[in-house]
Amino acid sequence: MNKLAVIALGGNAITRGEEKGTIEEQYKNSRDTIYNLIYLIRDGYNLVISHGNGPQVGNILLRNDAGEEIYDIPQMPLDVCVADSQGGIGYMLEKMLRNILKEEGIDKEVVTLVTQVIVDKNDPAFQNPTKRVGKLYDKSKTDEMAAKKGWVFKPNSAKDDKWRRVVPSPEPKDIMNVKIIKELVDRGTIVIASGGGGIPVYYDEQGMIQSLEAVIDKDAASSLLANKIKADEFYILTDVPYVFSNFGKPNQQIEEFLTKERIVQLMANGEFGEGSMLPKIKSALKFVENGGEKSVITEASKLEDRKFGSRITLN
Repeated sequence: MNKLAVIALGGNAITRGEEKGTIEEQYKNSRDTIYNLIYLIRDGYNLVISHGNGPQVGNILLRNDAGEEIYDIPQMPLDVCVADSQGGIGYMLEKMLRNILKEEGIDKEVVTLVTQVIVDKNDPAFQNPTKRVGKLYDKSKTDEMAAKKGWVFKPNSAKDDKWRRVVPSPEPKDIMNVKIIKELVDRGTIVIASGGGGIPVYYDEQGMIQSLEAVIDKDAASSLLANKIKADEFYILTDVPYVFSNFGKPNQQIEEFLTKERIVQLMANGEFGEGSMLPKIKSALKFVENGGEKSVITEASKLEDRKFGSRITLN
């Protein structure tokens, strides 16, 4: 029986930090990243692929701003922007993957699913929005925007006097269309789903779906999806080949095998940054705590080596 793995692609899978984000760059990055999944496919894995969307949804928001300021085009809400990015990135990944499969002589179907993710509208994150999105503003402009749109702003960083809109990042509670995703992947179809953490929605008192101005952590949503479809393994592909302790210091050390006990120890020592490795570690650990066989954190180019990356297990 084929193993089932969920692969969470990092933001650098599509757009790299030093790039402008042209479509040519995004296609090349998509192909370079996706090609590495062939090694898992040839090993007989069934795959569900998720992806980040930070740079892409940020650019969509900037286009929103420019369209409103220059042409008086109404802005779209954040949930629609996330859906736009899911569709666009999913299309690029699916196109590249279909071409690679043809080149490699592998007969598999690929489907992209725009995915809604259920959150709690009373999640504490809504009382303390922290995720920065959109363009930079002068402080005087933020007062005007806050009054006009009800947006919340915070300083962008200690290095400048600019401000940015912040939105909540609630915990994902459920994934829509899990049964369909599971049925498709069990038939051998490669499914691209839950992109950018999914579109945050909730059920109101009448059981109707309502949207929220928020973003969901991609790795947290991917971990939940992996558990919901009873995946055997969960891979988080990022820009480093291993998890390190004392990262960037002379005594930097590879953490190749990470048990729950070791992770708790490292987190207690403040080893992982909240804006970088910590959410990945927490998501990887949560997957194995909820029944997954193992999680792996590595970079895509290491998938060819069967002894790759940092492996997270309970024991």
